[in-house]
Amino acid sequence: MIKSQQNNLVKIGIFYDGGYFWHVSNYYNYTHPRRARLSITGIHEFIKNRVAALEGVDKNYCRIVDAHYFRGRFSAHEAKERNKLLTDRIFEDVLMKENVVTHFLPMTPRGEKGIDVWLALEAYELAIYKQFDVVVLIACDSDYVPLVRKLNTLGIRVMLLGWDFEYTDQNNFRQVTTTSVALFDEVTYPVLMQNVIDDKTQRNNPAINNLFLPEEHFKSNHTPNITVLSHEPRRNAIAQLLNGFGFLDADINGKNLFFHYSELDNCDFNDLSIGDVVEYKLGRNDRGECAIEIQKVEYMDRDEETEEAPYNYEEEV
Repeated sequence: MIKSQQNNLVKIGIFYDGGYFWHVSNYYNYTHPRRARLSITGIHEFIKNRVAALEGVDKNYCRIVDAHYFRGRFSAHEAKERNKLLTDRIFEDVLMKENVVTHFLPMTPRGEKGIDVWLALEAYELAIYKQFDVVVLIACDSDYVPLVRKLNTLGIRVMLLGWDFEYTDQNNFRQVTTTSVALFDEVTYPVLMQNVIDDKTQRNNPAINNLFLPEEHFKSNHTPNITVLSHEPRRNAIAQLLNGFGFLDADINGKNLFFHYSELDNCDFNDLSIGDVVEYKLGRNDRGECAIEIQKVEYMDRDEETEEAPYNYEEEV
């Protein structure tokens, strides 16, 4: 049912599958030519504009009245050991600023468990209580199909923001992320976000460009002058992580070889842990000899290796 401008506001509720959203954001930050993280603010503006167009109302009649983010979470001690505590808090500050309510379950040894069930139950209950006109899911799993069917019985339209993409990782394995076809078939407003973002006719559209954080939000303002001392690849384990610097278990003049987070090629500094093995080249900056052009070395169980293994984001988190 399309509303007219004479009717009440179009009330929007947004529900993020946080592990999935983080995986997609990593893809755009490290693999896609955009080389930028997704912006919560930009996504919310995009949603309001898209809902207004689909519902046939002015954007001012579309309001996000509720937004919820669900994800598994490490304990404070585990997050500190993995050097994730500060990053987690910074991202939570972003969510808080955008009035996004966070829902966390303890991370298990096998990753996130129970998040999809909790999201579905909360979304259905809140949809009844707050009488959303449109529920927006940022998710990919077919596990959400029963939720969408229940929302359909309530006369609530469902928009799905989904991504399909693939790439070859540093180990030359093909990684594939797809959104459930069954889920797309059930929703009222399916949106394939990679088509929206990669549409060349929209490359100057501010609404599309604002889906990403500007460069100053995620790049260092200081890039030291680097001299390459050796192009021969080397490998060592991380011995320490501190304030944007890492120290490798490699003896250089009686000290561990250091590196700056800006030299990381295939991962985020906050995804590193002590003991991780990295491949690098030897260089020199204004602080002395250092590791440069760093890539985290991923090890896979040989029984699990496949050239076309689908991506399971639960295993990453």
